[in-house]
Amino acid sequence: MPRSAAPTRQRLRTVAYGLFYKAGFSRVSMDDIARGAGVTKRTLYNHFDSKDALTAAVLEHQQGHAMARIRQWNQPPAGDPVDFVTTLFEDLACWASDPRWLGSGYTRLTMELADLPGHPARRAAHRHKAAVEDWLAAEIDALGVRQPRETARQLMLLIEGCLSLILIHGDPSYAASAARAATRLVGDGERA
Repeated sequence: MPRSAAPTRQRLRTVAYGLFYKAGFSRVSMDDIARGAGVTKRTLYNHFDSKDALTAAVLEHQQGHAMARIRQWNQPPAGDPVDFVTTLFEDLACWASDPRWLGSGYTRLTMELADLPGHPARRAAHRHKAAVEDWLAAEIDALGVRQPRETARQLMLLIEGCLSLILIHGDPSYAASAARAATRLVGDGERA
């Protein structure tokens, strides 16, 4: 019976994600990925015909893990929108306080590929950020916030700005500032 290619593909995605997250897309070669996964470059190309295809597969696979982690941020769910956003930004600050934290991998990769709007990794990042925004909209809608789509969009701006500034300045207290803005955004005046 032939061996399944799934474990090798998974190992390649895992190694590539770790290297991309740590060093950045442009600084990681296919040789680095093959070496890290303990396979030949030929084996790597048998599974993924290009670095772009591998990167897209990495992000598509990572989507499930990332969304599961995001859904845990507010578990158990907050009973009120102010508590929800306060907890959300506290969780972001906690995540960003990890010494290994290097920002959102999706955002960092998109910035690296800013001049390639059709790149498959940019499309994967777009789908991920849209899924996060959809999750936010559903959560705050359930909490009775008016205009949940627009509010979720504004929260995404606060989240992305917060994470970018934490990365730039190395200061997780930006999350507390973003939380204060978010609580004003979803405060009692915004409830349906």
